Amino acid sequence: MVETSPRLLLPYLQAAQAQKHVTHNEALRRLDGLVNLTVEDRSRSAPPANPVEGAAYLVAAGATGLWAGWSGDIALRADGAWLRLPARVGWRVWVLAEQVMLVRLGSGWVTLDAAMGLVARGPSVDLAEGLLGSRTRAGVVEATVTGLSGSSVTTALSIPAGALVIGVSARVTTALTGATGFALGTAAEPAAFGAGFGTALGVLAEMPIVPRAFALATPVRVSAEGGSFTGGAMRLACHTLSIGAPA
Repeated sequence: MVETSPRLLLPYLQAAQAQKHVTHNEALRRLDGLVNLTVEDRSRSAPPANPVEGAAYLVAAGATGLWAGWSGDIALRADGAWLRLPARVGWRVWVLAEQVMLVRLGSGWVTLDAAMGLVARGPSVDLAEGLLGSRTRAGVVEATVTGLSGSSVTTALSIPAGALVIGVSARVTTALTGATGFALGTAAEPAAFGAGFGTALGVLAEMPIVPRAFALATPVRVSAEGGSFTGGAMRLACHTLSIGAPA
């Protein structure tokens, strides 16, 4: 008779078996660790010094000690001992330390968005990743500028070095005074990202540009049109693409 279930390796009770509660409890321990699977982290290759009962870990590469040979599997602390839960393709686990969901594929554990081909939300996300680790990344950098004054203001928004810029956007959050309009650009090109934008509360500047690369970090400048700034505030964002070489 087969001794374990095919998927979760839960031990079966056997005919005429003594102390059946031992086998039954072993199955319950495994289910307790696997249902709604959650691990503390995925960075350890050896057990922690003072493990907490019920804590689980996704064992990192190069596992040693009591976890030797468990790399990529789940280590569960149950009844004062370590229980190995061999990972299967399709398992999903929530990593508490990173607040990220992982999925087990044939190649190993990957993030849920990577497994499903999704684009994650965030200030910097990978749009594509090659087998050798090369990446194409989209990013957005934001800043707020208040108390606009003078003919131009060099803002705290800086274009990242090595980025391909596809535009700089703005939203007026406090009506601009002293000028009839504004332009977005850099010290070298004051209107590089557009000009002729209005000054009223809520005005948007959302003009894409022909993509251009910036070798060095470059501050964004707001320039007044038809006068000089005497007040006002806005939010700014720089929209970029960047590349990463193979690992």
